[in-house]
Amino acid sequence: MTEHPTSFDRPSTGADPADPRGALLRTPVPPRASGSGLPAQGGADQTPPAAGEDSPGAFEHSQPGAEQAAEPDTHRPRPGSEGVPAQPDGGQPGGAPPDVTPSADGVSSGGVSAGSASAGGGQAGLVRPDPGAPAGAPDPGRRAASPDPDRRTGQPTAPGRPTPMRRDGDRLRFVGAATRRIARGMDLDEIVMGLCRATVPTFADAILVYLREPLPVGDERPTGPLVLRLRRTDRIPAERDTEGGFTPAPQPEPSELETVGAELCEVRPGSALAEVLRGVRPVFTDTPAARAALPELLGEDRDFALPDGRRAILAPLRGRRRVIGAALFLRGPERIAFEADDLLVAAQLATHSALGIDKAVLYGREAYIADELQRTMLPENLPRCTGVRLASRYLPAAETARVGGDWYDAIPLPGSRVALVVGDVMGHSMTSAAIMGQLRTTAQTLAGLDLPPQEVLHHLDEQAQRLGTDRMATCLYAVYDPVAHRITVANAGHPPPVLLHLGGHAEVLRVPAGAPIGVGGVDFEAVELDAPAGATLLLYTDGLVESRLRDVWTGIEQLRERLAATAQLTGPDHPPPLEALCDEVLDMLGPGDRDDDIALLAARFDGIAPSDVSYWFLDPEDAAPGKARRLARRALARWGMEDLTDAVELLVSEVVTNAVRYASKPVTLRLLRTDVLRCEVGDDVPQLPRLRQARATDEGGRGLYLVNRLARRWGATRLSTGKVVWFELNRG
Repeated sequence: MTEHPTSFDRPSTGADPADPRGALLRTPVPPRASGSGLPAQGGADQTPPAAGEDSPGAFEHSQPGAEQAAEPDTHRPRPGSEGVPAQPDGGQPGGAPPDVTPSADGVSSGGVSAGSASAGGGQAGLVRPDPGAPAGAPDPGRRAASPDPDRRTGQPTAPGRPTPMRRDGDRLRFVGAATRRIARGMDLDEIVMGLCRATVPTFADAILVYLREPLPVGDERPTGPLVLRLRRTDRIPAERDTEGGFTPAPQPEPSELETVGAELCEVRPGSALAEVLRGVRPVFTDTPAARAALPELLGEDRDFALPDGRRAILAPLRGRRRVIGAALFLRGPERIAFEADDLLVAAQLATHSALGIDKAVLYGREAYIADELQRTMLPENLPRCTGVRLASRYLPAAETARVGGDWYDAIPLPGSRVALVVGDVMGHSMTSAAIMGQLRTTAQTLAGLDLPPQEVLHHLDEQAQRLGTDRMATCLYAVYDPVAHRITVANAGHPPPVLLHLGGHAEVLRVPAGAPIGVGGVDFEAVELDAPAGATLLLYTDGLVESRLRDVWTGIEQLRERLAATAQLTGPDHPPPLEALCDEVLDMLGPGDRDDDIALLAARFDGIAPSDVSYWFLDPEDAAPGKARRLARRALARWGMEDLTDAVELLVSEVVTNAVRYASKPVTLRLLRTDVLRCEVGDDVPQLPRLRQARATDEGGRGLYLVNRLARRWGATRLSTGKVVWFELNRG
């Protein structure tokens, strides 16, 4: 269905399109040509707009002017469903002839309404001339040509003056256009603004929109009292120009309409406001029930600012299950009052707005759930690992697809190693995100067991098959050892990583492609590669390098060239900053390259120098703790860290004693000097030590208590061959 522009949402000539006050700017309509056979009436004769064009008079409530009599034999066709009917002698649509006085409810004194007159071809209710009168005699049904007077002010009506919505067709067109404008909004603010812009100034001079605080979502049953908060207000500007438009005048002093409305009100059960809201139907505020409810809504000292008579309508906003707010439509004293049919218009506006608000709240809840799901599925913060720096990025496929199956992870491992993981589940839906969360949790559990990369992928493949037959995913799992400066990589159908060397050379690592996770019955192969200090490893998903405009290998080559070009900017001796490098990589995406979500993980290898590592094997005997203390003392003296000697000797003695007590194979002792001092003790016993409170009569059980009190951090990790207990101390 084609939507035709209307006078309340498109500015006319001379209007500022950015003016937030609406677009009710009018320009005079040129008079009908003199050759039409009708006498000119001082510029009052106007050509009615065609169907679908802007019809200023069709939507504005204002007082009509007097109408001129028509020729007795002039044929007037019946107006179309979308057009504004032509009026005799250029009279305004919906106006009354001079000898028929319109009443307040739109019915003339002769019993014929203006609406029925126009619907009957424009002849009903008009005073016809005397057939027997001589030629050239004055017609009693005509009067001297002069501008139509305004009943409100007594002044002549300017050409192009808006006319009231006296006909049902006018109201239907206004309601249709207003509801279309309200329905365009997707979030709460857009819908409330659409209601305000659609009604002011076309239907009302001001509007106040109250919404429930908080708004219920779906089938939720609200708890606590009903509280309404003033969500938005809008009003017609106080000054107009001579042609019926608005002038960009300075902000006037606050008017009575601006002082109406309290910020917050609580609806007490059984109160007058509660009864009006329960009734659902709009009411005039001159009724006893509404007049008693207004002080509760607006505040006890603010209802005096309301205009008298039927110039305000209170419309409850009811969603699918319950009242969610209220709207107050106001008209100033210089404008005609609301009519009975305007209650139907207010009811339609309130119904469509309330249903739209319900829709926006549900949409907002779904977006919130999707955002929270994706946020919790991905790591909130990357860990600080020894010998490596990390940076990451995640981009959804589109604003409407907030969740997806791409993920990345960095998992600290024993021995100061770190596991780097990136994966991609098919699709970018809630189901893909749920499967991704299960696979990521499984990968973290397998990494905690310190399994080789190929074994991790094998168990992930088994887990995917248990989740379903169509659960397919790609994954790349790499383990970086900063002491050995080596990296072990296993791949399951994922795009290969790119390694950027310190000198600016970028290469695509040659790793076995492997089958995707979920295929089943396949073996995965791992390769071990050099990881020199200063190099940067980039792991990514296929959304970065593949789109409708390019294949995956073309995208990988473009990525390699972009990394090399970025590295040239910082020189051969300085690697580019990690965060800036990630931004540069994402800048290679064009406007048509966002077909899939993107996960990006960058790792800068700093490594640990051999001079900062001390490593020993200790036989499981009673003399092992004393030997460990002497070795640790010598290493600290060599590094110039004698101030930590007492604490290190005490903690090393306690940890080694626990290891020697149960171990059957040699115990390992390693000291690492980085930004902290790290000590690691390994044995072949898989049981992990637990911190417990020793009783006063116990001779042991206080070793881990001392470690917990003196160390900066400590922990224990189970290995496939045993366990490692470690602790860290701050340097200096």
